[in-house]
Order: sequence, then C-alpha cells, then structure tokens
Amino acid sequence: MPYLKANEINIYYEIHGDGEPLLLLMGLGGGSSMWWQQVAAFSHSYTVVVIDNRGVGRTDKPDTAYTMDMLVLDALGVLNGLGMASVNVYGLSMGGMIAQELALSHPNSVSSMILGATSCGGIHSIAPQRETVRELLNVLNLPPKEVARVSAALTFSNSFIENHPDLVREWIMKGAVSPPSPQGFKRQAEAIASFDSYDRLTQINVPTLVLAGTGDRILPVENSRILASRIPNAELVLFEGAGHGYLWEAADEANQVVLDFLRRHRREPSTALR
Repeated sequence: MPYLKANEINIYYEIHGDGEPLLLLMGLGGGSSMWWQQVAAFSHSYTVVVIDNRGVGRTDKPDTAYTMDMLVLDALGVLNGLGMASVNVYGLSMGGMIAQELALSHPNSVSSMILGATSCGGIHSIAPQRETVRELLNVLNLPPKEVARVSAALTFSNSFIENHPDLVREWIMKGAVSPPSPQGFKRQAEAIASFDSYDRLTQINVPTLVLAGTGDRILPVENSRILASRIPNAELVLFEGAGHGYLWEAADEANQVVLDFLRRHRREPSTALR
C-alpha cells in the first residue's frame, strides 16, 4: 500500500490517472474510498490524488489534539513527497476547510479550489440544528446498523434515500473501507470546532468554485453563500434539494460542473507529477 511519512505520521494515499494534479480532501470521518465516483470521472483528464486524513482509514490515528493547520501540513507533506508544487484542490466539508487553510497559508501550492458543502467556521458560520449536531457527535456510539442509517439520514435528502437505496448501500460500503477510529473522529471534530477563516477569506486569490446542496442539514447552504460572497470572484453552484452529500446525490451533474471549472482555469501541466 502507498504511504508517505509526513508531519510525523504515515499517510495513506492513492494516485489515479494522468495530467494536471487534483487533490481530493474528504470530510469528517470520511476516507479516500468515499471519492470513488469523482476518481472515475476526473482521472481521465487529471492526476487525481486521494488521501486518508489523519484519524481515518489507513493513515495513522494519534490520539492528540488536531488542528486545521496540522491537517494542512499532512496534505502538504504528501504533495511535497510526490513532487507536486501546485495542485487543484477539491475539499468536501472538513476537507473544504483544509483546502481554505491551504490556500491561505500556502497560496503557491494551490492553483484552483473547489469548496463543497463547507463553511468558514467561527461565529460567522451558520450552525446546524441542535438535533443534527447531537446525532452527528453520537453516531460512533451506535450499533453498526444504526450508524449506517443515521449517517445516511444526515448526509442525504429523504427523496434520495427512498429512490436510490442501491446507491446509499454502495456509499455505506465505500465508507466501511476507510472508517475513522472513535478518537480520530473526535479529534477531527475538535479541529473543525476551532476553525475560523471568515476574516481572511478576502485574501484568497485563486479561482474558486463553491458547491452545495440546498437541503444540507449538516452545514446549511447559507454557509456556502457566505464563502462565495467573501472569496473574490468565487463562483457558486447549488444543487436543489440535495443534502450534505450532493456530490453523490447529483454525482454526474456535480462532476461535470467541476470539470468545466477546471478546464476554464487550466494551467501549464506540472513537470513533476509523481
């Protein structure tokens, strides 16, 4: 299995396809296996890199305090190890927070950014309903069947769950490939709680696409509107009725939006992709 030692831990990664590099960063408790549909769509034109974040899957899971800066250095360590000086970055939820921090603290490392179903954090963000927070934080304390049911209900719209049970089952199976440890989930949640980019968003100077589902229960869609209004020249695309998992609910449409954005902002190919 491919690992890189970075920021004092062993990080699991995969590379798919060939072309301009594209780094995919998953959200709270999710691993590299959750990007299966995006890897299939993007690897025809891009060198797609997926990683298991600290605390998840096959990456080390130290039970110490996590910060967004730490998660950024983990991702940056992988990129440096692969010889990728600058990449396109697509981050979902917590992954979108890592992407923001990467663009802010290491701007030369990011050539374009896609922020999916994410937030600026802090007091300016729009919190989910208290019941949603309670369900999310308690999910790992439930029996396996209940974990799957509650996770799906939080991630997808009711109509998607009712009309596409096969895709929901596949999503659950993919999640089981790279699960979090209980302490890793907790530590990632702590990193999210301390994240705040609002006052710095105007400093982001790379092409940015913001995506979200209008029915998101975990990070309400207003968070994406805030990001798009604060980041200079950011584009906002919303998927009507979709939940936090818009990229699975509307996979074909969302993937095409991302590909169109990347093509419009294509740069010279990197000379050192691997």
